[in-house]
Amino acid sequence: MRVVLTWRDKAEQCIYDLAFKPDGTQLILAAGNRLLVYDTSDGTLLQPLKGHKDTVYCVAYAKDGKRFASGSADKSVIIWTSKLEGILKYTHSDSIQCVSYNPVTHQLASCSSNDFGLWSPEQKSVSKHKSSSKITCCSWTNDGQYLALGMFNGVISIRNKNGEEKVKIERPGGSLSPIWSICWNPSSRWEKLWMNREDEDAEDVIVNRYFQEIPSTLKSAVYSSQGSEAEEEEPEEDDSLRDDNLEEHNDILAVADWGQKLSFYQLSGKQIGKDRSLNFDPCCVSYFTKGEYILLGGSDKQVSLFTKDGVRLGTVGEQNSWVWTCKVKPDSNYVVVGCQDGTISFYQLIFSTVHGLYKDRYAYRDSMTDVIVQHLITDQKVRIKCKELVKKIAIYKHRLAIQLPEKILIYELYSDDSSDMHYRVKEKIVRKFECNLLVVCADHIILCQEKRLQCLSFSGVKEREWQMESLIRYIKVIGGPPGREGLLVGLKNGQILKIFVDNLFAIVLLKQATAVRCLDMSASRNKLAVVDENDTCLVYDIYTKELLFQEPNANSVAWNTQCEDMLCFSGGGYLNIKASTFPVHQQKLQGFVVGYNGSKIFCLHVFSMSAVEVPQSAPMYQYLDRKLFKEAYQIACLGVTDTDWRELAMEALEGLEFETAKKAFTRVQDLRYLELINSIEERKKRGEPNNDLFLADVFSYQGKFHEAAKLYKRSGHENLALDMYTDLRMFEYAKDFLGSGDPKETKMLITKQADWARNINEPKAAVEMYISAGEHLKAIEISGDHGWVDTLIDIARKLDKAEREPLLMCAHYFKKLDNPGYAAEIYLKIGDLKSLIQLHVETQRWDEAFTLGEKHPEFKDDIYVPYAQWLAENDRFEEAQKAFHKAGRKGEAVRVLEQLTHNAVVESRFNDAACYYWMLSMQCLDIAQDPAQKDVMLSKFHHFQHLAELYHGYHAIQRYTELVPLCYRCSTNNPLLNNLGNVCINCRQPFVFSASSYEVLHLVEFYLEEGITDEEAVSLIDLEAPRHKHENKWQEITSDNSQTLRLDETMDSMGDDPFTAKLSFEQGGSAFVPVVVSRSVLRSMSRRDVLIKRWPPPLKWQYFRSLLPDASITMCPSCFQMFHSEDYELLVLQHTCCPYCRRRVDDPSP
Repeated sequence: MRVVLTWRDKAEQCIYDLAFKPDGTQLILAAGNRLLVYDTSDGTLLQPLKGHKDTVYCVAYAKDGKRFASGSADKSVIIWTSKLEGILKYTHSDSIQCVSYNPVTHQLASCSSNDFGLWSPEQKSVSKHKSSSKITCCSWTNDGQYLALGMFNGVISIRNKNGEEKVKIERPGGSLSPIWSICWNPSSRWEKLWMNREDEDAEDVIVNRYFQEIPSTLKSAVYSSQGSEAEEEEPEEDDSLRDDNLEEHNDILAVADWGQKLSFYQLSGKQIGKDRSLNFDPCCVSYFTKGEYILLGGSDKQVSLFTKDGVRLGTVGEQNSWVWTCKVKPDSNYVVVGCQDGTISFYQLIFSTVHGLYKDRYAYRDSMTDVIVQHLITDQKVRIKCKELVKKIAIYKHRLAIQLPEKILIYELYSDDSSDMHYRVKEKIVRKFECNLLVVCADHIILCQEKRLQCLSFSGVKEREWQMESLIRYIKVIGGPPGREGLLVGLKNGQILKIFVDNLFAIVLLKQATAVRCLDMSASRNKLAVVDENDTCLVYDIYTKELLFQEPNANSVAWNTQCEDMLCFSGGGYLNIKASTFPVHQQKLQGFVVGYNGSKIFCLHVFSMSAVEVPQSAPMYQYLDRKLFKEAYQIACLGVTDTDWRELAMEALEGLEFETAKKAFTRVQDLRYLELINSIEERKKRGEPNNDLFLADVFSYQGKFHEAAKLYKRSGHENLALDMYTDLRMFEYAKDFLGSGDPKETKMLITKQADWARNINEPKAAVEMYISAGEHLKAIEISGDHGWVDTLIDIARKLDKAEREPLLMCAHYFKKLDNPGYAAEIYLKIGDLKSLIQLHVETQRWDEAFTLGEKHPEFKDDIYVPYAQWLAENDRFEEAQKAFHKAGRKGEAVRVLEQLTHNAVVESRFNDAACYYWMLSMQCLDIAQDPAQKDVMLSKFHHFQHLAELYHGYHAIQRYTELVPLCYRCSTNNPLLNNLGNVCINCRQPFVFSASSYEVLHLVEFYLEEGITDEEAVSLIDLEAPRHKHENKWQEITSDNSQTLRLDETMDSMGDDPFTAKLSFEQGGSAFVPVVVSRSVLRSMSRRDVLIKRWPPPLKWQYFRSLLPDASITMCPSCFQMFHSEDYELLVLQHTCCPYCRRRVDDPSP
């Protein structure tokens, strides 16, 4: 640290206090009864301000820079504007000792000997609060919530914004140790454990890992060799995640008392660490803007610089009288000091960089007392807290040396792992040393003192000393066995020496005319790079002393540790990279180059060290231009882009440097070129010496086809050129290459061209080429796949009928593209009738099929069987039955219906099952016309009829339809469970059920007397015997589909109905007595009251008489099932068919 006096002035009176304007442009001083306003840039006195009548003790500027306040022994406080105008004045009962502005609310606290007041611009009055002792100093917290008051009796009182006391701190010295100055740390960030280890040694190691992937569970404490614990430094990026409970750690109060102690307290009143002895009476304490340092002045007539935790770093400026006030200019390193004798001094503090570098480890000083070791590759960091001023740092391999004011600490790594960052103290040399440079080796430390070098062991014993001719300007360890390391030393007189720590004699490498500024030696120790005082980089051959080259504008230089011929140097805002003797490649870079490892350049800019990734593309291309492929490969290995690797591979391949090309293609993982190289190497092993042929293969792989063709032709392999062009679909070039060659080869080219056009999705061109080449099948295939019907028609009509295969393929695509007419045309052309019929069947063009079938009966089965199956699949079972009959397959028809019935039952579609059983019964009835099968078919008919009625009824029962059986013959109510079946328990009359609701219909079945035929019975019923006329008449609705009886309002009186008399029976009989009617009874019946089931033979007709003519009943003429007319009409409207047999209402057939 250096201190530079910027300006100085002297007032006539003591300077008790001062304050900076927040932007740092002005300085306000309290001098006598005046305020002095200075320009901070040059110390010009801008204006004295008069307003007080007595000595001004204090002054403070508001954080927003709009106003400042002053307090005086005249008991008054004056508020001034930034334009230096007084705007407000108020008084206390005693002299004003201190004033302070709230940093957030701009509330002003003014303190006197017996009270303090709080004033804000929004208030008209000042709220005052009594104090138990004289208040000597005050300070607000960063958030403006609390005000700390320092008192003459040694008490610190912490008040809230309303003046209420929240915390009271009583110092051990009491009134013997007045609190003379206090200040809150302005930093919003504070290390939680910054003072927790006051009693521990200064060598403690604080480890801070910046590896994001390391789990927090691995962040365990580390112990040094002395047993002191090393704690984890909290990463800076985690500050925002701190818990609110730690908020008090962000408010640290520095307290200076006249017990000659410096102390620190938390907001809660808890002391942090122990009191620091000062050995003088402190009059002022203040923090730097970021809170990293403390200024302290007082009776020792100087200003001392301390760390934030109270470690003294040095003196800022010695004065001739007591220092009453000192402050830091906002956001800068400028310090102003005010003294008893009126002296005003303005200093600039220059903090030098203390650091050391070895390969990828960089150690530097932080906060003046800490050392941070940074791994430049992984960015892992270690913090070592020394708690004393760090003067020098040196690092080498696993060693680290730190010079403190009274000792030197030597650290070592815990392990030999290159990524290990855990250091522990190996040795301590408790001695004060004065040196310009410090170097550490495996077993020694080297002290540089002007012209002298001293080699000390780790125990502090001087083993060797070297005296130089001139001042030592640069020193660097260049490696070697432990205890025998070599040092590279540069002197001001231009001499460069190599010294071994175990050898008393220095070796002069060379001597130049200018002073040495920076040195570095190449990896093989053959070349030496020097930067001199004229900013010139000079490179020498160490053995011949020859100057190889020199470059201007250099301030530092470094050889690449992985490449002998590469170095970099910085200067003028540019980074310069030089390979061999090639021109320099430049790019912008701020700072100093301090290391060069592979593709990483280590750069120091201000106080920050960074690793810059620099692609080595430029030097690689410089080597490539000279066809130095192996050297270019070595440069590429340091770090280039994938594009650069590929360019290197291509150049090496064209140069037939297969070994380098193979390595480069392996790097970019290009298997295609690796296979090419392997094939060429195999051919070379087999004795093929023709490099033109190898180069032609390389050119063809690279896309340089014309060059490849020329080389193929020159080497006598024209066929390879032709294959190349055809494989690449460059047919025009192939034709040009052939000239007027063999027509077969020309046709082969056309075919290949057509194949290529097909592959590149140009099917139109491919079809034309295939047709011209006579490849009809391929042309038809492409046309059919793309649906080009017109093209297929043209091809088919041009083909001869003898070419069956392409014609059949055309027919296949016509069928596929839904153009059966053209397919039929082709089948007729080639005379394939079976395929034609199959086409009609597949397209369901049944009329054309039937026409062909009539002309060619041998194809009957090929037509009607598929037709019947199609009808069955489309639920047209009656038509299917006829088709099966026509095809002579009655059994097939029955089996289809039986399977459908079985499926309906299994799937619980009972209504469908009933319909299918009815169809089966009618099928059996039709077959019963054959006398040979009559009995069997009639039995099946009755069985299927019964099952149809059962399933149709179960369909209703399954839906929880309740049936209340009432016998309309004897008017007996029957129970739901009847052991006799569906007959009346009284008269044994069978019930007639509705086929929809399964309610018992008001019908009674009657039989004809012997000798009465069905035709006669119908004629007798149709006679319509005369009846009494009524106003409202029956309405009869007769259609082909149904017979309906409906009564508008009332029914005719039955009167003495002969049929009613026939209903009587003998009570108590167990046998059923049917109702048998004669001709006279039939004659008395009305046609509207009688329903007839006209079964086909061999079955007999059935007759039913309605006993309630007002309730209309409808009977289906197809299945003879009976319904309530309203139910039937509703179901017909819903389904347009009979609900039982599903005969459509518009079907004219019986």
